[in-house]
Amino acid sequence: MSLFSLLASFALILWGPLKELWETVDGAVLRRQPESVHLLDLQLKKHKSHFLSLFRNPPKSAEQREKVRKASTEGIAIQGQQGSRLLPEQLLKEAFILSDLFDIGELAALELLLAGEQQQPHFPGLTRGLVAVLLYWDGKLCVANSLRTLIQSRQGKTFTLDLSGELVALTSRFTDELMNQGLTKRILTLVSEINVTREFEKLQKERGLGNEKHRKEVSDLIKESRQALADSLFLWTCQSPLTKDDTLALIGHLETVTAQADGSLDSMNMALVMALLYCLDVSFIEQGTEDREGENPLLLALPLLTERQYVSAVHSRLMDGQPWKLPGLQALCRLAWALSLRVLSQLPQGCALVEFTEADEALADQALLGDVFLFMKEGILGCESFGQEEFYIRRLHSLITDFLALMPMKVKQLRNRADEDARLVHMSLQMDSELPSSLRKDLDHLMILIGEFYSKDSFGLELGLEFWCPTESLQHTSLQGSYLGMALQRPPHKQVVLSKFVRQMGDLLPSTLYMSYLRMLKGLANGPQCAHYCFSLLKTNGATHSDNIQGVSGSPVSWEHFFHSLMLYHENLRRDFPNPDAAQYRHPPIRGITQREMEGLTSFFQLLTTIITWSENARLALCEHPQWTPVVVMLGLLQCSVPPVLKAEVLQCLAAFGKSPEIAASLWQSLEYTQVELNEIESSCEEYPLTRSFCHLISTLVENSLPINLGAGLRVPGFQPYLDFLRDSVFLPFPTRAYRRPAEKWEVADAVLEVFHKLLRDYEPQPSDFVQEMVELQGEQVSAHKPPGHSIMFHLLNDSPMLVLCLSLLEEGVRQLDTYALFPGKKHLESAVLHCLRLLDLALQKEVVFMDLLRESQASLLVSPLEQLLQGVSPQTRKADHIVNIARYLYHSSSNPEAAFQSAKILRRIANYPNIQNRLVGDFTHDQTVSDKLMAGFVECLDNEEAEEGTEKGDEPQKTIGRIRHETQIHILNLLITSLELKTPNLALYLLGYEVKKPVSSTNLQDPGVLGCSRSCLHAILSLLQRGTEKRSGPVLTQQAPHLAELCYQVIYQLCACPETSGPTMRYLRTSQDFLFSHLQHLPFILSSNQIAALSQMSWLMKTAAIELRVTSLNRQRSHTQRLVSLLLDDQPHTQHTADGESGMEEETRSVSGFLHFDTVSKVRRKLLSVLDTIDFSQDMPELLQLDFFERTQIEQVISNCEHVNEQGHTVCNVKLLHRVLVAEVNALQGMAAIGQRPLLMEEVNSILQQVVERNRVRRSLSAKRHALRSWRSLVETLLTACPADLIPADDRQLIIRDLLLDLHDKVLSEDAAGELMPIVAGAVFTLTAHLSQSVLSEQQQGVGLEASSGFASIANSALHLILRKLLDFILCTGGGYQRLRAHLYGSLLYYLQIAQKPDEPDTLQQAGKAMWERLTAPEDGFSKLQRENLAIIESYGKALMEVVCRDACDGHEISRMLALAVLDRILSIDRQNQWLVYVCNSGYLRSLVESLRQDDVALQSLLTPQPPLLKPLYIYESKMALLTRVAKTGQGAVELLRCGLVAQLIECQVFDMVPDMMRDPSGFIPSPMDRYRQILLPTLRLFQVILTSTTMNHQQGAAQVLQWLIVHADTIQSLLRCQELSMGVLQELSLLTGIISKTALPGALEMGGEVNSAALMEFQGHINRFQRLCLSLLGRLAGSERERLLKQAEIAAPGDSADRREEMEVAMQQVCANIMEYCQTLLLQSSAQAQFSICLFSPSGSEPAGRDGGRTDLSSTLPSMTYSRTPSLGLVLYLLKNSAADFFRFHQSHRQSLGKLQSLDQLPPEELKELCQGLVSGPGGVEKISSVQRSLLAKRRLVQLINNRAKLLALCSYVIETCLFVLWRHLEYYLLHCTPTDPKDSLLPGASLYRSRLTDDSFGGLQASGGRGLGLSRVSQQDLDLLKSDMAAGFGEALQRKLLEVEGLYSQVRSRYTFIQALVRRIRGLLRQRNKTRN
Repeated sequence: MSLFSLLASFALILWGPLKELWETVDGAVLRRQPESVHLLDLQLKKHKSHFLSLFRNPPKSAEQREKVRKASTEGIAIQGQQGSRLLPEQLLKEAFILSDLFDIGELAALELLLAGEQQQPHFPGLTRGLVAVLLYWDGKLCVANSLRTLIQSRQGKTFTLDLSGELVALTSRFTDELMNQGLTKRILTLVSEINVTREFEKLQKERGLGNEKHRKEVSDLIKESRQALADSLFLWTCQSPLTKDDTLALIGHLETVTAQADGSLDSMNMALVMALLYCLDVSFIEQGTEDREGENPLLLALPLLTERQYVSAVHSRLMDGQPWKLPGLQALCRLAWALSLRVLSQLPQGCALVEFTEADEALADQALLGDVFLFMKEGILGCESFGQEEFYIRRLHSLITDFLALMPMKVKQLRNRADEDARLVHMSLQMDSELPSSLRKDLDHLMILIGEFYSKDSFGLELGLEFWCPTESLQHTSLQGSYLGMALQRPPHKQVVLSKFVRQMGDLLPSTLYMSYLRMLKGLANGPQCAHYCFSLLKTNGATHSDNIQGVSGSPVSWEHFFHSLMLYHENLRRDFPNPDAAQYRHPPIRGITQREMEGLTSFFQLLTTIITWSENARLALCEHPQWTPVVVMLGLLQCSVPPVLKAEVLQCLAAFGKSPEIAASLWQSLEYTQVELNEIESSCEEYPLTRSFCHLISTLVENSLPINLGAGLRVPGFQPYLDFLRDSVFLPFPTRAYRRPAEKWEVADAVLEVFHKLLRDYEPQPSDFVQEMVELQGEQVSAHKPPGHSIMFHLLNDSPMLVLCLSLLEEGVRQLDTYALFPGKKHLESAVLHCLRLLDLALQKEVVFMDLLRESQASLLVSPLEQLLQGVSPQTRKADHIVNIARYLYHSSSNPEAAFQSAKILRRIANYPNIQNRLVGDFTHDQTVSDKLMAGFVECLDNEEAEEGTEKGDEPQKTIGRIRHETQIHILNLLITSLELKTPNLALYLLGYEVKKPVSSTNLQDPGVLGCSRSCLHAILSLLQRGTEKRSGPVLTQQAPHLAELCYQVIYQLCACPETSGPTMRYLRTSQDFLFSHLQHLPFILSSNQIAALSQMSWLMKTAAIELRVTSLNRQRSHTQRLVSLLLDDQPHTQHTADGESGMEEETRSVSGFLHFDTVSKVRRKLLSVLDTIDFSQDMPELLQLDFFERTQIEQVISNCEHVNEQGHTVCNVKLLHRVLVAEVNALQGMAAIGQRPLLMEEVNSILQQVVERNRVRRSLSAKRHALRSWRSLVETLLTACPADLIPADDRQLIIRDLLLDLHDKVLSEDAAGELMPIVAGAVFTLTAHLSQSVLSEQQQGVGLEASSGFASIANSALHLILRKLLDFILCTGGGYQRLRAHLYGSLLYYLQIAQKPDEPDTLQQAGKAMWERLTAPEDGFSKLQRENLAIIESYGKALMEVVCRDACDGHEISRMLALAVLDRILSIDRQNQWLVYVCNSGYLRSLVESLRQDDVALQSLLTPQPPLLKPLYIYESKMALLTRVAKTGQGAVELLRCGLVAQLIECQVFDMVPDMMRDPSGFIPSPMDRYRQILLPTLRLFQVILTSTTMNHQQGAAQVLQWLIVHADTIQSLLRCQELSMGVLQELSLLTGIISKTALPGALEMGGEVNSAALMEFQGHINRFQRLCLSLLGRLAGSERERLLKQAEIAAPGDSADRREEMEVAMQQVCANIMEYCQTLLLQSSAQAQFSICLFSPSGSEPAGRDGGRTDLSSTLPSMTYSRTPSLGLVLYLLKNSAADFFRFHQSHRQSLGKLQSLDQLPPEELKELCQGLVSGPGGVEKISSVQRSLLAKRRLVQLINNRAKLLALCSYVIETCLFVLWRHLEYYLLHCTPTDPKDSLLPGASLYRSRLTDDSFGGLQASGGRGLGLSRVSQQDLDLLKSDMAAGFGEALQRKLLEVEGLYSQVRSRYTFIQALVRRIRGLLRQRNKTRN
């Protein structure tokens, strides 16, 4: 046999698979998981041998031993690992020890050790060997538990689990087979063999036992294994009988059983005894025959009825005289058998068994002789497990009742015997002789047994009801539930017999049985109905007798007798001790009450207490009885000299009375008057029953009513004296007192702490508590007492003895628990500890309000926050370890779940204080062993498998424990969440296993056990979440504990989101756990019962996934990103991995479908979309309150006052607080009417509370949906933005975005979609549309599918249209509200419309090549088609859409207005039909916009201050102007604008005159005042320019209005024209200004403007002349010397983007020159058609300006300065002409080069590409980061930009050349042909005279065309003209002429635009030649 197969056969057979077996059985039977039957079947087949050879170990063998020995040298193969592995010598030694210890095979031992090593992190502090010991026994327990559960699932006679038939058939078949193979005997053998002491001895010898906890765990596992085996047998016999041999074997085992030290059976033997009792049980046959006639299949299977040998064998075995080790047990079995025989004798089948059935009497006698009832009380009831199993209780009940019902003669005999014995006793007492020895107490024992048995009813079965037979007089409808409506039906015979037994036993009761009878009644009165019957019995017993003073003839068991005796005792005792003082108390003479009387009284008080505890009617009836007055008498007794034990019973009884609030109130007052004293007698006796009872009484009274004015009139009213007594005389001295019974110490502590807890729990701090109020007492003013809760708070918030004792009690408690030993009073110690923890928790909870109120009241109380006091030093340990002690309770969560829960709650409250966290980390990590224990405690709580999340409150204690464990987990997770938000180091980092002493980011997270890494809370959280991820159903936790799962995901998210923990966490999750992928593949989580939690779980998971995608993308971890991206976005099905037992059905079906449909693959829903599907956009809102009594508005006000923001950030109403307020309101109502209507009022209060609960739910639901939607959106945005673009191909990307957009719209446009979700959807739509637009555009830039048949891009046009329609529907469905939301939608619409916008194309100057016809008939391109279709869709929405957009554009939130304006602008630009324009004009929105400009003026003025408030008005103004400019681009729009008075509005705006000083703003982010001014001015100038261009028909009207604007703001305009510093901004202003001036400041413009008086006309004239002069002087600067200097300056100012700046400057300068030259040309043309009448703008000087070297030399150097200062010379024009020609060639060359580069873009070297991209990418190294595809796209964009810029410059140069030539020609024609020169001798100073004439006559400005021509021109001398002629001839040489003609050839003809360059050149040349000839 190969070693590997050997190992495989034993592989972990002792633990791993057995654990799996148990989980499967548990899941199938107890948890009823779906699909579990199949898995169970597989497991049972696999493990059948384990059940057949129960607990047998694999045998040792020499071969195995040898293999293991060689494992250190040769290695060994281990299952699940490849190759063989060398194992250390030490491990092998341990394996041999383990093998010998448990007698198991060596390989199995080795496997067990390796498993121990693997599981070690789960058991901190234990070695692998010790863990292996635990695993060994845990494996055994798993088998035993599986066996028990399988047997429990069988059908049978006693109970059913309601399982499916298939499952029951499977388990029955399997267990039957086991039984047939001898299971019973095997179990009995094992139970005898396995013994904790023996096992411990073996382990001790081999050092197999560790610390106390390990010992406890091992012993528990061994005990539980034995118990489970015994239970298996018990459960079998409950359902079906054992065979004869098995029954005899069981009897044989019981013969040898012994009792424990206290005489009781242990729980394992108890199960076996009960198994035998069920074997012998035939009582169910009676029920069967009563229930249904006919043959019962169970009867047929009963060997007692069918097998004579069975009866015979059992009978002879039990009749056998051989005594058992436990005679009582033998007696019990005999009694059970006797009763079975009695039942058999009454059945028809019993005839055949008559020889046996006759022996029933004899057997019963034998049983009685064996003291059967005494044994049942001591042996059975004394067993701890008896009360925990319902079917034990039911069986014993049937045994007792069967004996009473089936053997009435025996009972009668017992009574007779008891009467006889009573007489004997009476006689011997009278004769003072000894009691006879023959006395038997069987009836006594029976009564006590009945009393004991029925007084414990842990399951609330109220079995004692069978002893009460309802008589007619008792037919109270309220009480008699079970017999209601059956008044005439006879009760069952058995019940009649039993009730007769109770009544008869009370008749003529002998005194010896008196107490036993009372104890029996006390047991039978246990339960609400039983108590009522018992009360009636005692009432009727007394009613029949006459009321004589002695009460002798009355029945001794009646209320009459009891209370009469009580009054007599009271009177006697009071008479005996008129004035009791302390001396008499120390030695009380007991002559008042004998010992026997005292016992009787005690029994009576206990009976009374039981009855009134259960029955409120009895309580009120007795209390209000006029003769008995029990409360008064009992309080009287308390003042008499009575033993403390009796006083304690009296107090207990009073406490029971105090359960009714009506009685409690009067009880308080009576207590005040009687002033109960708790004397020192208890201390000397070292017993404290009185103290405990007093605490119990106060506890009950406090719970039911605590009068505020308690003790008023006698003392200062209030509870304070009681509290002082409890604190100072009970609580504080309790640890130092002596106790005869050690457990009582903790009972006292528990009782008093319970009172403190209740007082503090019900205390709410009020402002009045902090004001010192005074009360009048006997004429004096004394200070009033505060509420008791206030006093307790004060003591807990100070370092008081009370707090110190509470903390030392906690320390003591945890120390005791750490011993894991049983000690007296353990239960009470645990309870006291729990009260201490609750007190601390309440104090922490209430301290904030308490201290706030204290501060506000300015009272002189000194308190410290409890969390700070908890950091104090403990007097016992001299360390600051209080919080550590509290945290140590988590380590005991398995045994004390409640304490762990409170501990977690306190820690969570303390965790909210950041200053304490740092200290705590130090305290927790200071001592390594403590630190390990604390960590283990937290982890153990989180790991707990018994935790159950539930919504309804628990029905059974087991459930509540599960819930407590769950709540503990919730508190720990909340503690982690809170701490993670605080600064480091914090508690969460320590608990989650991060570094707290080094930087957190240096943590290296590992799996537990790797590199010594211990198991931390993070591991626990992950293992909780990972359970089930490998199966198809997904993570188990999300279904079983949704809230817990939600918090776990939140912790993970926080760790990933926090910068310090993110790195280590994400690395660990990615590498060790593959966490995100394994969870995301199970999305969406669908949880019908708790949709809110499911959404939250998904939210946190998606947010974490978004971070992961971002991080992996940044770190270039492509494969990780790719995996997640395809998981979330793919619409192709993934091959799901199949878990065991789940076949891969999908693959088969898919291959079939693939075969049938050749190319269609079945698509699946994208994961992201299916997550979106789970977010239900509809939300059912609670209806409005329908109120009859309360006022709705006031109730709504109260509800809103009770609202607060909870931990999750939701605003919810505090329902408890609201309930208190409303109930207080109802209670405050006075008068009879209010009392009558109280039930109705309370009903209405209830409906209000239900409504509020529903509102809270709706808010939580909406909040969860918002959260989920936000997370979904962030995940989508991360996927599209942060992940590398090439992971999702462009065509897929567009389809994905299409799907997401359409789905989102479908959901949000459904009728019932909640408005609260719309903003998030709108945001997502915006992002998605932006990405869609970007994707389509980048696809077109790359030239893919541009003219594809399917449409525009990868995404079909139809899809785009659908998206547009949905988008417009969304805009319309938002109606009037939601304006901010629409801002997103407008943004989306703009992005969408951008798709159809044609990108810039390079201007190749070749358009002329195409004929006009060709261009007109060319097919429509994709852009135009899409644009046309878009417009058609937009227009189909008609006025509704127009209305919404226009309304938003005119009013509302700033961003929405800007975007609405932009949308209008965009639509108007594509609206060829002008429908929108017509609507905007006709509906008044345009006028509204125009008129709003006037209102914007003030806001705009405020923007020009150095520190502006906000720039919003500026942006809105820019948007408005952009829209108006768009409107003005059509003639119709421009005219409409003029009609709306646009220019008039702008004329009134004063902002244009507020030119700020030139200041450089250092901040750079906010534009400088000057820049802001330009942002206001430039849009206006552009608008004017567009209006002037558009208004062709009404040009004059527009021009006149604009001229008016220029004149109104003339000073500003002139200062701008004169500007010294020509920056880029100034040039932009000038280019626009000169453009406007050139079109408006013309002769005759003012006449068009209507009637203007002459004075104004003169003024206007002056302005216009000034504009002309300034323009011409500007030309001098820009055409001449300044040009080069400015360009150089631009390069120096911004070296980075110098090329861009230079281009912009060049364009602007050329534009200014072109505008001014156009202006000159217009002036010349308008003045006259012929040159001889024309005006002259330039002086006749042909010399060019100097300074070409760039030095600043003015043109005036060529002329006398005075003359030049006014008029530029013609030389300037010539200079401009030359420069423009030179520039033209330079630009043309550059244009050609760029065009060449564009055409061969692919061949460009990378360096050049980088250079081209540089201008478009910001940031250092930006170019390096982008991909090559992106780089070439950017380079292409840059080249197109350059080409188009050059084309623009070429156009400008060409235009300047043309106008220069024209101006030159007109001037030369005039000067050389028509001008008459003046004689030089007329003046000595021609310049001066010329200057003078210019002052008087503006002929050069020439608005009066013919008026003063002679004057002006007479100044031109002949010399000037000659000079002009020679200069011109020299300047306008051949070279220049050739150049100019070349320009025309190169440019003008290509542009299909014929210029006059050639003609003008020819004419000028002609003029110059002609003039030469004339001179010659």
